[in-house]
Amino acid sequence: MPLITQDENNAVATRLQSFKNMGKNVDEMRRRRNEVNVELRKARKDDQLLKRRNISVDDAGSPLQENNGQTNAPIMSIQQIMEGMDSSDETKQLTATQAARKTLSRERNPPIDAMIESGIVPKCVCFLTHYQNPSLQFEASWALTNIASGTTEQTNAVVQQGAVPKFINLLASPYMHVAEQAVWALGNIAGDGPVARDLVLSLDALPALIGLIKPDTNESLMRNIVWTLSNLCRNKNPPPPFDCIKPCLPVLNKLLYCQDKDVLADACWALSYVTDGSNDKIQAVVDNGVVPRLVELLGMEEVGVLTPALRAVGNIVTGNDLQAKLSLVFQTDSIIHAGALSKLSYLLKHPRSNIMKEAAWTVSNITAGNVDQIQHVVNSGLLQPLIDVLSSGDFKSQKEAAWAVTNYTSGSSPHQLVVLLQLDILKPFCNLLDSKDGKTVQVVLDGVSNILQVFFHI
Repeated sequence: MPLITQDENNAVATRLQSFKNMGKNVDEMRRRRNEVNVELRKARKDDQLLKRRNISVDDAGSPLQENNGQTNAPIMSIQQIMEGMDSSDETKQLTATQAARKTLSRERNPPIDAMIESGIVPKCVCFLTHYQNPSLQFEASWALTNIASGTTEQTNAVVQQGAVPKFINLLASPYMHVAEQAVWALGNIAGDGPVARDLVLSLDALPALIGLIKPDTNESLMRNIVWTLSNLCRNKNPPPPFDCIKPCLPVLNKLLYCQDKDVLADACWALSYVTDGSNDKIQAVVDNGVVPRLVELLGMEEVGVLTPALRAVGNIVTGNDLQAKLSLVFQTDSIIHAGALSKLSYLLKHPRSNIMKEAAWTVSNITAGNVDQIQHVVNSGLLQPLIDVLSSGDFKSQKEAAWAVTNYTSGSSPHQLVVLLQLDILKPFCNLLDSKDGKTVQVVLDGVSNILQVFFHI
């Protein structure tokens, strides 16, 4: 293959701008990648739990009760529980509420609907305001937490009784076990969906939650707080009001340096949700300085942390606003300069296919960039691992790698295209033409067309 001089390279590149990859542009390709991101998230919707039930593993009760030797609540029927809750005797109220909590904490088939139908929810919500009896507040919070861990209808049964503002008030409880149970309940409610999430945000839960994050916050409470923060950032249809969640960005940045893997994972999930949106949100995340640490976390072996960190990085280089080209270039450059490409080279060889696939998807966003960004891909040695994915990766990873190659052929200079071809890309790339997936075949044909157009005009 004849060498191409720099002048020829520039001249050909200029001529190609008018017809190369007709009907498409880089922004459209990036938006398409955003759609794939949605598909990837749907495929692994259980990566992070929306709701969690507090199961009685060791029959634990309130620490205050344990100190007083009051740990054993009798087994009671739902009718007996209601009778106890209706009593004016606080000891009977507490015993009944603890029995309700234990019934709702069964590992299998808790009778949530039967409890709701009996009228227990308004009783428990009322007990949340018994500040003179923190043990009763704790047991009522725990019972309501487990009811709110169920279906939307079951969660609504708690919300409609006015529990949310009462839980938010309990975040200021001097008893940390009470505050933690309130955090957990709010996390379950926010995890139900956009309507419940926005209700929690509208009642100013976020500042109260952030206020609980201190150097001496215990591990369990910290985990629940960060998980709840992630649920407040979650869901896209519609997304949370950005002004409401923006104050948590500096906090999430600090949490990325936490040594606890559960906290790290949920902080990364929160950032992945925020970055799965418009460029102004992505830019706000970048401006908070999270990129270097997110990229560093791509080197973690812990898949629970690696998965959301990779998702967030991929979102940052995606963008979806046609009017934000300059910010998108800056965002992609920030990822490149933080050293992401060497990490992605390793992740393209990851034994877990979902990690390989998302790494290829992220690379495809970068190769949809400008010539300088593509040159960084070349210089980092990413092309050979990408070709290896085309040759021997699972089909979903191969599809993402095909997009990466086609985007590369669309935005590269002729010299960069020569570099790609010298790595024998065509055979594994064109093998995908045998695919039964029509979209993948079209992507490969577009890439081949780009290559032919370049060399036809040299």
